[in-house]
Amino acid sequence: MLALIVGYFTYGKFVERIFGIDPKRVTPAFTKQDGVDYIPMPTWKIFMIQFLNIAGLGPIFGAILGAKFGVSSFLWIVLGSVFAGATHDFLSAMLSLRHDGESLPELIGRYLGKNFKQFMRGFTVVLMILVGAVFVAGPAGLLAKLTPDYLDTTFWIVVVFIYYLLATLLPIDKIIGKIYPLFAIALLFMAVGILAMLYVNHPDLPELTEGLTNTHPDGLPIFPIMFVSIACGAISGFHATQSPLMARCITNERHAKPVFYGAMITEGIVALIWAAAATYFFHEHGMDEDNAAVVVDSITKEWLGTVGGVLAVLGVIAAPITSGDTAFRSARLIVADFLHMEQKTIAKRLQICVPMFIVAIAILLYSLKDKDGFDMIWRYFAWSNQTLAVFTLWAVTVYMVQAKKLYWVTLIPAVFMTAVCSTYIFIAPEGLSLPASISQWLGLLVTVGVLALFIVWKYKYEKAFGTKDALRKE
Repeated sequence: MLALIVGYFTYGKFVERIFGIDPKRVTPAFTKQDGVDYIPMPTWKIFMIQFLNIAGLGPIFGAILGAKFGVSSFLWIVLGSVFAGATHDFLSAMLSLRHDGESLPELIGRYLGKNFKQFMRGFTVVLMILVGAVFVAGPAGLLAKLTPDYLDTTFWIVVVFIYYLLATLLPIDKIIGKIYPLFAIALLFMAVGILAMLYVNHPDLPELTEGLTNTHPDGLPIFPIMFVSIACGAISGFHATQSPLMARCITNERHAKPVFYGAMITEGIVALIWAAAATYFFHEHGMDEDNAAVVVDSITKEWLGTVGGVLAVLGVIAAPITSGDTAFRSARLIVADFLHMEQKTIAKRLQICVPMFIVAIAILLYSLKDKDGFDMIWRYFAWSNQTLAVFTLWAVTVYMVQAKKLYWVTLIPAVFMTAVCSTYIFIAPEGLSLPASISQWLGLLVTVGVLALFIVWKYKYEKAFGTKDALRKE
């Protein structure tokens, strides 16, 4: 955890300096203020919203599932958060901030071309709808356990969807800006409570000196499965879809590092806490529990008692709900951007929202009908999420080359995550289900091919524009 904090103050400052913030630059919150999406907001509130936007089930459930792999999960959370995730979040947010709060597909298209823009428009909206769907069932089921029997899962699904609709339609400061501090208290109580009990109980946790032995009971390979499983606890493409929401509200560029880089580091701390707690659980109860919700329920009640356990579970409920609502909001803005549809009137917002919610409900009904439906949708979401991070990292890398900045800070994580996602699709059951050794070689081949394309593009770009000409002023 100390390494994450140190990373924020050292590498975070390094990345901020490479990009070059401009405190005197007027932000879109003022230049495009519309009272709906472009609204100047206090920095502390923007941080809370950004943190809750990105901290869905990933840093909790993902970290728990990742802990089965052993010490390597702890290393990936720390190194991934500092060098990949937080860098990805900060730089993609700064690009959005410099381009009037532009949505992610528009940014990717700006630097990777029109074909990528068209593809990413559809890909990102589908991912946002998947996020909204998978982040309904989890909290609805937990709420059903905490309430009388007649308030069942279906009832809470309806309630959550109604909330999502309101949060998607209304100005960002009317619901999201007001209730997120309450959700944040629940989420932070959960994390702090579990952290305190880790120190009180002194559970037997693995040491780095024990090596990076794979301890997964099913023998799943660390590469690439662990890197997709942990997802939001280290790097997540979903974060870059949320950053434009806050880029439209931030009042000064000097606040960008604490908001965007800082929120990812905070999420990494939450993931590290849950990875440690899950390691204790697996040590005490065995590694055969695959349901992360059961692990959360057991740990919170055992360590925090009934009342504390309920409050902690409320934190787990708050996390996905506060990612689901802004996922739909992001989808609305993405669609509005490429349709050039104004969003000041509620009728225009409804034209986009209604079809999205119909699709999300259909996906959710499928997941509830099939006993393995939710797991399948979650796996597609996880891979899509990491793949989106790959596209974002490559787009930012192209920008860094054009702007004559130190592009290695994004090139290295871009290459690594390309290898992760390409290998995963070869090895995963929902992919081609090839043997691990073959999948890893094929993933390496794809990665080398993508890197070669980048090197060729860079050579042609520098030959055409030179190596000393700066990117035209943004």
